[in-house]
Amino acid sequence: MQFRVSAAFLIFIGSYTPLAIILAIQNIPFEWWSRPICELPKLLALTCAFNPFKNPLLAILLVALTVSSAFLASQLFKRIAFPHRIEVVSVKAVPNEIINYTFPYVVSFMGISYSEPEKLLGFLVFLLWMFAITYKSGQIIMNPLLLIFGWNLYEANIQINGVSRVVKVLKKGSFPPGNYKAQTIQDFYICKE
Repeated sequence: MQFRVSAAFLIFIGSYTPLAIILAIQNIPFEWWSRPICELPKLLALTCAFNPFKNPLLAILLVALTVSSAFLASQLFKRIAFPHRIEVVSVKAVPNEIINYTFPYVVSFMGISYSEPEKLLGFLVFLLWMFAITYKSGQIIMNPLLLIFGWNLYEANIQINGVSRVVKVLKKGSFPPGNYKAQTIQDFYICKE
């Protein structure tokens, strides 16, 4: 099975929720942090000016896009069908390779801001290339967002249809040897009890 491009894109974009939050925080002028906290009566009367962003449309839009993508990605994983039965003989945890996701975070501290649309557009093109590469290489599953949702990556020696193989498995929670339901997505197995 292969992720549809739209589902893979949701997973990819959702993984950048922390980056969108970092960029939004960087979009708040330093002076705003020293302002007094709005008192409850003014807040309820809607007389408080509570827009801290220099570029509120972009800041709010990107945070909303990534958060909603992360939520939808978590829902996608709940809908996966598990048609295969496998026996897991042995398991070892594999550290999640998050290097592909760290580059954009480093870039966010190197001068990207919502005030410079040309740099932001270049960064978005960079993210689209990253998506294309991770999707075509079958690595969309190696995503730090999945760690937040409780999924872990393992290398397992399995038996499927009488054939023994060593595969990479994505499983929510612990993964002791035993019998599991499974689905193959790209080059990975996704398992559940």
